[in-house]
Amino acid sequence: MDIVIIGCGIIGAAIAYELSLIKSLKITVIDRQPPAQESTGAALGVLMGVISHKIKGQAWQRRQTSIQRYETLIPELEAITGRKIPFNRQGILKLLGAEENLSEWEKLAAIRHSQGWKLEIWDTAKLRTFCPQVNNPEVTAAVYSPQDRQLNPRSLTLALVEAAQYNGVRFKFGVDVLGIEQGNNSHALATTEGKINPDCIVVAAGLGSTSLTAQLNQMVNIRPVLGQALQVRLERPLGNPEFQPVLTGNDVHIVPVGNGNYWVGATVEFPSHDEQIPPNQELLDQVWQQAIAFCPDLATAEIIRTWSGLRPRPENRPAPVINQLPGFSNVLLATGHYRNGVLLAPATADAIHEMIISIDNKK
Repeated sequence: MDIVIIGCGIIGAAIAYELSLIKSLKITVIDRQPPAQESTGAALGVLMGVISHKIKGQAWQRRQTSIQRYETLIPELEAITGRKIPFNRQGILKLLGAEENLSEWEKLAAIRHSQGWKLEIWDTAKLRTFCPQVNNPEVTAAVYSPQDRQLNPRSLTLALVEAAQYNGVRFKFGVDVLGIEQGNNSHALATTEGKINPDCIVVAAGLGSTSLTAQLNQMVNIRPVLGQALQVRLERPLGNPEFQPVLTGNDVHIVPVGNGNYWVGATVEFPSHDEQIPPNQELLDQVWQQAIAFCPDLATAEIIRTWSGLRPRPENRPAPVINQLPGFSNVLLATGHYRNGVLLAPATADAIHEMIISIDNKK
C-alpha cells in the first residue's frame, strides 16, 4: 500500500514514524519546507494531559494515549537515532489564585486517582518549600501533576524523521503539492516534482489543509491563531536547580530548558477580517510581566530572543480534525490541532494507523 503524507510538522512526522513500523507500507512524506517549521517550530512542548479538565470520551482518551506513549517513544527514538531529545520529567505545576475553585481541582484529583493518575493539591507552605521562586501573594494554592511532561518539539520532530527514514520512509522536502486530482478510486497528487498516484493520502498540513481539501470540494476551514513567546537567561536556575517543573498560571507558561534558560509564553492572537495577524508587542509584554509577577527573580533575566508562530485552529468545529474526508475513503485528515499538536501527536499517529489498517483490510 502506497501512502503519501502531506506535511512534516510534528503531526506528519509522528504519523510517518508510526506507519513505518508496518513493513508492508510504502510511505512518502512531502513538505515544501524542512521539517519542524511553522507551528511545530514555535511550540513550547508543554504536555498538559493529566492536568487538563478533559475527563472522559475521546478528548481524554487521546491525552492519556499520548502521555503513555511518550514514556516509551522518547527512549525508543533516542536508541534508533542517537539523538538526545530534551524531555522534562519533573511535571507541571499550575499556580492558582483566589478566584480558582479549589473544590473543582480536588474533584479532578479524585477522578485522576480513580483513573490511575496522580494530581496533588499544594498549599502555599508546600509551594514555598519546593518552588521558592514563586513569590506572589495572589497565588493561594497550586496543583502539581508529576506525570505530565515537557519536551523540545523541534528535537522530537527531527528524531521522528530520522527514525522513520531508518525504517524506509522517503521524505521529499522543498516539494510543493500543486493540486489533488480526483480519479475513480484514487487521487493523483500534482507536485513540483511531478505526479504521484498513492493508494492513500494523509493531509497533515496544518494551515495548508484548507486549500488542499477545498480542491476536493470538502473544504476543512483551518484558521491561524498567532502565538508569541520569548527565551530568557538567568545566571542561575530559578528556585531549586534539582526540581525544575514547568510553571503555569493565567495561561502563561514558564518552561525550564536548561542552564538557566527559560521559555516564556504564549500569547493568543486572532486574525483581523483580512486574515492578517501582526504580532502585538503589548500582548507579549503582558505575558512577560505575568511571568515576573509569579517569579520576581525573572526581572533580572536577559531576553535572548522572541519568536512567533501560527497555530492551526478549525473554524466552527472542535480541534483536532482526525477522520476520513467526507466522501473520500482514502483521504485522511490529521490537522487543526490548534494548541495541542505536540500533546496529541502520538494519539493522532495511533488513530491514523488504525484507519490505514482498516483501509488495507478492505482492499
